[in-house]
Amino acid sequence: MQATDDLKHEHRVIELVLTGLERIAERARTAHTFEQSAAERALEILRNFADKCHHGKEERHLFPLLEERGVPRDGPIGVMLQEHEQGRGHIRAMVQAAADAARNAGSLALFAEHAAEYIELLRQHIQKEDNVLFQMAEQVLTQADDRRLVEAFEAIEREEIGEGVHEKYHQWAHELAGHAD
Repeated sequence: MQATDDLKHEHRVIELVLTGLERIAERARTAHTFEQSAAERALEILRNFADKCHHGKEERHLFPLLEERGVPRDGPIGVMLQEHEQGRGHIRAMVQAAADAARNAGSLALFAEHAAEYIELLRQHIQKEDNVLFQMAEQVLTQADDRRLVEAFEAIEREEIGEGVHEKYHQWAHELAGHAD
């Protein structure tokens, strides 16, 4: 099913960013150094690509359609929505800590703490979506539903993220992960 395949591909990109974020947070925690520009890139990708684009596709299109097809909101969908909110809280905290890092050494520890919690949350979240929710979707959605989702997903990328931005974030994700070696 193309819609879930597209979301799984986005998960792989997000995992690259998590790898880079993990390296940035570890250096902040252990070496007390902060890679400001790399952190800003990672956070931009997480805010705009992972949350606004990817989670937007799920929350505005996939989850409501799954509910229409009988998947209860108080099951896996509810868990995913709750985890999206938890992730947003960690991102907000990391953005604030990154902004304060130059003035306050304690912000490095705060950044590293929220980064670690976010990374763990999102890695588990991705596994649940890939191995549970998307498999459920593939069982209950029709080919027409899939086409509808693909069109809606493309509209989000085009109208809300912008032409070429998705590709830029993919490139940045690979760069961030490549620095992890």
